[in-house]
Amino acid sequence: MKKIALLTLIAVFTAGLAGCGSNSGETAAAADGSSEESKVIKVAASSVPHAEILEEAKAELEQEGYSLEIAEFQDYVKPNEVVEEEEYDANYFQHTPYLDDFNAEKGTHLTAAAKIHYEPFGIYPGLSASLDDIKEGTKIAVPNDTTNEARALLLLQDNGVITLKEEAGLTATINDIEENPYNVEIVELEAAQVPRVVAEVDFAVMNGNYALEAGFNVGSDAIAAETADSKAAQTYANIICVKEGNENSDGVKALIKVLQGDHIKQFIDEKYEGAVVPIS
Repeated sequence: MKKIALLTLIAVFTAGLAGCGSNSGETAAAADGSSEESKVIKVAASSVPHAEILEEAKAELEQEGYSLEIAEFQDYVKPNEVVEEEEYDANYFQHTPYLDDFNAEKGTHLTAAAKIHYEPFGIYPGLSASLDDIKEGTKIAVPNDTTNEARALLLLQDNGVITLKEEAGLTATINDIEENPYNVEIVELEAAQVPRVVAEVDFAVMNGNYALEAGFNVGSDAIAAETADSKAAQTYANIICVKEGNENSDGVKALIKVLQGDHIKQFIDEKYEGAVVPIS
């Protein structure tokens, strides 16, 4: 009986040592950042084209040692909120002017980590087929938010439809229209609504992503578009956005490296045929 009791005690003591050893190893792994969880990059994104581009980047990121988790959002507010709260490492849906306005309004601490692509604004035909058809009272739908309305008006100016006040620039509104020789009616709508009224207006000036979602391609469907060397291409480049201080994290740098690489540039060129343009 004494022998049995002694053997039982030894077995319990040995199991205890094994358990302690196991916990110590797990703690060490967590401390040195070698756990699988520490290699995950979480990105909030718009569906088109951002989430599609991120999906294409997954395999290459895995080669860099990272697993990419993508969450799709349908609005322009929540993706910034989840990065501000550090629930996500980054987001991919916006340009810097929008981000600057968001920070100013919401008091958030977000910053651009890199430019990835831009989506050319286009003028699309509706009831009229050509800008040569513009006449008295022609209706043109444009986005109504500050940055995108200015962009639409500048494109109309570049194509001789209107003339803006010289100082208007990237904050132009319809109040900055100085000359309107055709007396066109500018119809201001929420950006996502513009593609839905194409059949009801003469022309529609659309954001690249909303045009894509509605089945329009700036390369084949637009009658005029922003050029690759335009100020808009750099000003309105879509960015990888992070919480301030996280720009140089290993995961964010790996993400940017892949998104700015040759494979993703080729993917963008081939898939979107000019509707999305990689930033060189």
